[in-house]
Amino acid sequence: MMEKRDLIQLYRLPKDVKYCKRCAMSNQRPRITFNEQGVCSACQFNEYKRTIDWDVRERELIELCDRFRSKDGSWDVIVPCSGGKDGGFVAHQLKYKYGMHPLTVTWSPLVSTEIGRRNLDAFIEIGGFDNILGRPNGTVNRKLTKLAFEHLGDPFQPFIFGQTNFPLQIAVKYGISLIMYGENGEVEYGGDMKNAHKPTREITDHNKHYFSGMGPEVWTKYGLTQEDMVPYMAPAYEEIMKNRTEIHFFSYYQYWDPQENYRYCVENTGFRCNSERSEGTYSNYASLDDQLDGFHYYLSYIKFGIGRATSDASHEIRDGRINRDEGIALVKKYDGEFPHKYYDIFLKYCDITEEQFNDIIDSWRSEHIWKRSDKGWELRHPIWKE
Repeated sequence: MMEKRDLIQLYRLPKDVKYCKRCAMSNQRPRITFNEQGVCSACQFNEYKRTIDWDVRERELIELCDRFRSKDGSWDVIVPCSGGKDGGFVAHQLKYKYGMHPLTVTWSPLVSTEIGRRNLDAFIEIGGFDNILGRPNGTVNRKLTKLAFEHLGDPFQPFIFGQTNFPLQIAVKYGISLIMYGENGEVEYGGDMKNAHKPTREITDHNKHYFSGMGPEVWTKYGLTQEDMVPYMAPAYEEIMKNRTEIHFFSYYQYWDPQENYRYCVENTGFRCNSERSEGTYSNYASLDDQLDGFHYYLSYIKFGIGRATSDASHEIRDGRINRDEGIALVKKYDGEFPHKYYDIFLKYCDITEEQFNDIIDSWRSEHIWKRSDKGWELRHPIWKE
């Protein structure tokens, strides 16, 4: 049996599970905060967004583009993009509405899906974009995925390393100073709100916001070498500063609406949704490109009691597309659904047995979130029983 993890200490989680009074999100999401009325920081930010003068924000975006736009047609902005609805929306807007010359940068999924590869190809061919695909050593990637699953409770961490640091590597290599991401997840979904009123992100926040305090350099103590980790690491900070690198969020400049992004990309970049809903939720148009994606969301459910349906429903409640009761019903129906479709592929990819898988999963169950009954593991405080 693996040693139980102390999630309360590791993620500084409250011992008492409480839910936002407006959406379906709980206070177990790392770094989220609630006000005295019991409303989460993501809902508070959504309310603030509705007071913003978006015409003023667009003028700021135009000024930013004017500052960085190349005169000879060379690449002047990097857009991290998998070919999905969000990066595709950002890249298309920057190129065709604001006259920029984006280089889109893709970090390869752990195991690509057919629909994900199709959408990336369509984005490049139909959308009309230059693209660099970063695909790391497969042997190292599998080892790192297994280690991250065991020691961090998130097999998706190798992808997150690359998604975060590979664009920085390309920016320095090609001397491109502007990187434009889609939404600022920390403020849109609930997290550290220090950048809620800023268009930029500090590079030094990577470790805290995206790596759970275990950056790429940490994994050498688990048997990987420094050379193994080079593709996953950011350039030296001095190189980033010398390049005058700036990371911006498009969601600061335009109201961020994932469903509208989806519709836009269907019309402009050849994007297609999946033929079936994603396991663990009710939607079929987000995070489609990786066969192992479902295990990232499933581990979030195990660690925090927050699955994919909770995240999706909470966002749609904030956007006014469903009410809270409807959201709770969706959470009850879909949240925590086991990702059966690619389970065998996951076991093979990580080179583990089903017994080892279950042992690792249970090591991440916190007693303040889970209890064992005759029916098996159950949430102590599900939202539909609040």
